[in-house]
Amino acid sequence: MSKGQALPTTSLEFHTGAVRFALAETQQRPTVLGLVASGRMTPATGRVTVDGDIDNRRLRRAVALVDAPDVSDPHADITVAGVVGEELMFAGTGATPIHARRWLRQLGYAELASVPIGNVDPAARVRIMCELAVLRKGTEGIVLVSPDRHGGSPDGWWRIASEFADRGYAMLVIIGGSAAVALERMHELEAINASGPIPPLMLERPETAMIPDSTNEEGDAR
Repeated sequence: MSKGQALPTTSLEFHTGAVRFALAETQQRPTVLGLVASGRMTPATGRVTVDGDIDNRRLRRAVALVDAPDVSDPHADITVAGVVGEELMFAGTGATPIHARRWLRQLGYAELASVPIGNVDPAARVRIMCELAVLRKGTEGIVLVSPDRHGGSPDGWWRIASEFADRGYAMLVIIGGSAAVALERMHELEAINASGPIPPLMLERPETAMIPDSTNEEGDAR
């Protein structure tokens, strides 16, 4: 790995109706990988395809980038109702505080409305953020970035990601090594129900589509 490298040579794929995870260590690499995988950053070399075609505009419309640090994660001090209201606005629905509280109540999280999003249980946070993401018209997949940074057991947010896969979404969860080891261990013990293979997909295979050493940003980060 050379100095200043945004990502090592990388190949990964994720599919409709399945949940997979990819490994990305260090502070910035999970977000960079999320940006590339969701079509919001163009690789300097290699390519990113959707259904075999290079079409970043389609990829951006179809894949939601969820909770990526410094890009799409809400500020920790904003209340859950505030986060919901903003996302409801982006989804083109009613976005008043009343609408936000009603939406949370329907989801079963009415008691969290006034809680800062930074204080919410990791699994509940993932559920809320992913449910908001699929409100946007045309969303077919989710790239969930570093849910393990919020602490707690991986089992909670992995089950939620699996549920979204079962609902027909393509799910990619970008995590660190410790969370990957925990997931593999739980999988061995059959303590989790994965909707697809969970081996790490950060592979050294130059012959396949690659996410490269450096990137150029393109498009809206949301």
